[in-house]
Amino acid sequence: MMDLSSLGRIVIIAGLLLVLVGSLIWVAGRLGLPFGRLPGDIRFERDGVSCFVPIASMILLSLLLTVLLNIILRLLNR
Repeated sequence: MMDLSSLGRIVIIAGLLLVLVGSLIWVAGRLGLPFGRLPGDIRFERDGVSCFVPIASMILLSLLLTVLLNIILRLLNR
């Protein structure tokens, strides 16, 4: 069982991470980066129905985060 101070610390860290990710998304939108509009992102629009599947954007994001996480983990293990 986890005590409340540990749970509070986890909630604060998760909140800070959400603020960081939200800020990065906001800045990317302001810079006009084509994230979400890459070739390979699928968009269906019909009468009153729309569906968006950002396949290429998610693959690119996954690759970037994998490289970044590997660099951070290698630096921390020294």
